[in-house]
Amino acid sequence: MEEFYTENLQIAYDKRIIVESLNIEIPKGQITALVGANGSGKSTILKTMARLIKPNKGAVFLDGKKIHQEPTKQIAKELAILPQNPSAPDGLTIEELILYGRSPHQTGFKSRSKADNEMIHWALKMTNLLDLKERPLDQLSGGQRQRAWIAMALAQDTEIVFLDEPTTFLDMTHQLDVMNILKELNQVEQKTIVMVVHDLNHASRYATHMIAIKDGQVAASGAPVDVMTEETLEAVFNVKADIVLDPRTDVPICIPYETCSGCEIKDVVRELEPDVLTI
Repeated sequence: MEEFYTENLQIAYDKRIIVESLNIEIPKGQITALVGANGSGKSTILKTMARLIKPNKGAVFLDGKKIHQEPTKQIAKELAILPQNPSAPDGLTIEELILYGRSPHQTGFKSRSKADNEMIHWALKMTNLLDLKERPLDQLSGGQRQRAWIAMALAQDTEIVFLDEPTTFLDMTHQLDVMNILKELNQVEQKTIVMVVHDLNHASRYATHMIAIKDGQVAASGAPVDVMTEETLEAVFNVKADIVLDPRTDVPICIPYETCSGCEIKDVVRELEPDVLTI
């Protein structure tokens, strides 16, 4: 895979522009985390880069080609996406779900090939689901179900994997399970992973590249140590936070302690205090 980037991207819903003139580059072989407040446009950007949304202007380039002008089946061989809250037909087993990931590599109504079986086995193994492959999705825990969807994306056998908040609604244990799987995919299989992450500390711990989005624009980008700063958190999330280094990993961790709106209220009180004292 060569360069993957956006060029002067404009994205709109109806006539409302969400993103204007966006230029970002996704580093090859790294985990990139898109972070930002609710409504910042990060999921919209991810979906557009993954070809689920067509931009009004500009383009997304993969290997020198505009992906929105390429055949769908060809792009599906190069990038996979796991959206938020995916759904599947009732009664579908894990193995049957993962088989859908092989669709871009199949032609007509041919039965599963040797390559299909090998990729399905590999995806099950990578997500620790081999012993559960015959189990219906509706009988799985939230963490198991999310791993099954990740396995389906892996079965596409693409170099790039997009994930939109992959740990949403999962408890702490299953969040760590999912994030560790993604880390292993990156380090062992050299997958380029792009994900929208709600938890800033997860983004800092697991990503090697972070992009902070505010109002559809890049507010900061780079290594976690360059993005996880007090100034960026205040500008992007409207919070004041202490930044400390995790003694286990040496990556920055944020400890929010106050919203900036709360700071403004305190400033107003301080301004009023002299008058109160003179009453």
